[in-house]
Amino acid sequence: MPIASRIALALLLPALLVNMAVFLLPMGNLALLSFRQANEGGALLEGITLATWAKMFSDIFYAELVRDSVVIALAITGLTLLCSYPIALFIHRAPDRWKNMLVVMCISPLLVSAVVRTYGWMVILGDGGIIAAFLRWLGMVKAPRMVFNTTGVVVGLTEILMPYMILALIAGFGRLNASLEEAAASLGAKPFTVFRRVVLPLTLPGIMLGCLLAFVLAVSSFITPKLLGGGRVFLLATEIYDQAIVTLNWPVAAALSIVVLVIFGFALTLYGRLARAVA
Repeated sequence: MPIASRIALALLLPALLVNMAVFLLPMGNLALLSFRQANEGGALLEGITLATWAKMFSDIFYAELVRDSVVIALAITGLTLLCSYPIALFIHRAPDRWKNMLVVMCISPLLVSAVVRTYGWMVILGDGGIIAAFLRWLGMVKAPRMVFNTTGVVVGLTEILMPYMILALIAGFGRLNASLEEAAASLGAKPFTVFRRVVLPLTLPGIMLGCLLAFVLAVSSFITPKLLGGGRVFLLATEIYDQAIVTLNWPVAAALSIVVLVIFGFALTLYGRLARAVA
């Protein structure tokens, strides 16, 4: 083995060992735990069994749980992209002296805990909140309920994930050049055509990165669905918590955690293929 390769391997070895210690080994233990069984008191029974996985594949509740989690995460990702893209594009085109201030303003919500922001949305979306009061002012006799349901979860997570999406979009706008837009406009392209044929293709790397980040965070989010869902919205993260802490069924919680990892792996694989396709 060449000396350079040996040096590179020696430099990578500490990182590999740390990764094995803090990630691979716990994940292996989690996977092994999913092949155990627990009694009603939460004590793990001896032996390895497929009963937990068989229950998950045969019970329609878990299939609907995975489906709802993915669908809601995709909806949140799409709404976050729609809300964040114009802001990120505006910041990218802003004069240099304003960019830093605008970026700080966009990421400033991250300085506030997600728990506090979620409670804030509970107040805003509640029956006595400003949105319900505004709808009543417009003449609506009974305002639609926007908390303790899927609507509240989607609205809350969309706002909470917007700073991450904006940062990812700005980071992926490196290929966007104003001169290309000016050239397309000088050749007679209308503004929408310029956006569709020039701006959108050049910003696809940022869009894919932001969607990946938002989707992963939405699928694994716990606090916001738990509070804004009010126990009525069942998602993977909330069900893992209930199985591990409330019912003390650690094998089911471990199996659901593996399902989340599989979803993450599928999302990363899809992102990698799409990234290579648009590169």
